[in-house]
This record gives sequence, structure tokens and C-alpha cells, in this order.
Amino acid sequence: MIIRPIEINWHPELPIFASESFLKAVGDSYGWLGGFDEKGQLKCFLPYTIIKKPLVRLARFRVETIILSQDFSIEEEKVFLNLVVKYLKEIKADVIIPATTNTIFSTYPDGAIAAPYGTYKIDLSQAEERILEEMSSSHRRKIRLAIKNGVKIKIGSVFAADAYRLIKDTFKRSRLSFMSPQAFNKYLDGLGENVRIFMAEYQGHWQGTIVVPFSLYSAYYVYGGSIPNPTAGATNLLHWEAMRYFKNLGVRFYDFVGVRINPDKGSKQEGLSQYKERYGGKLYTGYMWKYNLNPIKYPIYSLAVKLLRGGDIVDLERHKLNKINSS
Repeated sequence: MIIRPIEINWHPELPIFASESFLKAVGDSYGWLGGFDEKGQLKCFLPYTIIKKPLVRLARFRVETIILSQDFSIEEEKVFLNLVVKYLKEIKADVIIPATTNTIFSTYPDGAIAAPYGTYKIDLSQAEERILEEMSSSHRRKIRLAIKNGVKIKIGSVFAADAYRLIKDTFKRSRLSFMSPQAFNKYLDGLGENVRIFMAEYQGHWQGTIVVPFSLYSAYYVYGGSIPNPTAGATNLLHWEAMRYFKNLGVRFYDFVGVRINPDKGSKQEGLSQYKERYGGKLYTGYMWKYNLNPIKYPIYSLAVKLLRGGDIVDLERHKLNKINSS
């Protein structure tokens, strides 16, 4: 296999995070790397971004390897990723940092630091009744209660400022930072017409919000927020109405974007995983990974992320890798 940069040729059958407008919004430089077989046939490609910091150049993937060949094996993908690592090193990237949480790789390159990760996806090709039946009884009950009590779902980019405040306040309650308003608006601008903001309203007051980028390939629940004690079922109704909305557009999946594998009992992460699981989706598992491309500059990244967040997602989950591989 060989790899080389290829022309960005995005269309709605591909993930929105592979589009040039999005990659441009979240990276200082960007591109697609294509993997070709010995006959010159394009077998797969991987979009990437480069983020330039004062001391380091960070490479980051916004979506996993996009497979174009039905007979493309995991072993071939590993070969491809090994070549991707080599290419990024050649263009002077210092660190491949963990991908965004919508990104679940089937494998990882040799020498990578990896951790198991997963996501729950709802198949929107099913009938509405079937999707609802697959949910837990508690989720269905809360949706019906929210409808009965008059919770209204509104959709539109005009609610971006309100959505931002709800999301930022939710992050703050969990002692997490969120991007600036300017960065949030740039993120939305990069998605263009391929993002929807859903707002839940009850008696004239916002209860919660979800921000969902999409294409025909999939819709992704990337950000959400709520007031401290939203009325019963408001957040459940947000997701249900989003599923119905994207189903009617012909979108294939509704992706809840990221869960940890085997989270600690009683932890917040277990609660979040159970919440997403109860919508009835299928669990897809794979890996998150990062890579040291520059032994001198990699420690700068590692120290910074440790001081800011106690480590990145791979640091926090890598201890589970041996258990997964040996099971």
C-alpha cells in the first residue's frame, strides 16, 4: 500500500467531519490522505487537521478511517495507519493527539498509545415505532410525560447563543471548561447547513439543548446542556425529536458520540453510558489513540494536558487495553 494526499471531494454520503469547510474551521492546515493498493485503486482515506501551538504542532483526526473497499481488512488498515504516522512525521507534526470522541478506529498503528472506546448508534432506517420500542421503558415514559406536560422542541441556528450558555453552564457544573463563544460560532460556521440546534422549552423557559452535526452518513450528538433541574423528560424528548427529524431527512444513524468501555461502577461515566444505552442503540467498539512523533516536544503536550485536565482520554482509559485484548 502507498499513501498520498488526495483532493478533498466531500459529499453528503460521507461524515460531515470530513468536509473541507469543517476541517478548515478546526485546523490551521488540513487534508485527506488516501491509501492505494498496488493497482492504484483508492481503498480508504483519512481526513486530518494540524493545530499549531506556540511550541508544538498537533495532528488530530476528526473522523475515523473511511473505508471505500468492501474487502479492506483490519490488517490493511493498520498498514495504512502506519503510513499515515510516517507521513505526519515527515510534515513536521510533533504529536498525534487523541481524535474527537465521535471517532472510533477499528485498529491503531504500531507504537501508538491506545485505549478502548465506543459509541451507541441508533439505526434510523427502522420504523419510528421500532426505534421507540427499543428504548427503555423509563425513557419512553419520560418522553410521553414531556409531551403531555407541554414541553416544546424548537430547532434553529437563531438559538446558538442560548444553546452556548446552556452547554457552558453544564460543563461548569462538572468542573470542565468549554470553548469560547467565538470558537463555538466558528465551529458552527464550519458545519454550515449541516448542523441543527434543538432546544427544549417549558412554560417559556429553556430546559435543555443538543447540537447535532449531520450528513446522510450520520447525525452526531456532539454537545448538550440543560438547566440544573429540567422538567421531567425534556432532555429525552430532545433526542427523540432529533431522531425523528433526521430519520425524515434520510440520515442513516443517530450517533450518541462516545462512551467509555467498562466504566467504574457507580461513576459518572457509568451513568452517562447507561443513559445512552437506554435509547436502544447498538454499541460499536474500537480504539482511541495518540502517537509520539517528536520525543523532545511530546513531553510538552503530555505535561500541559496533565496540568489542565489530569490527562487526555487515552491516558485515562489506556489501562483497560490489556484487559480488552486478553478477553
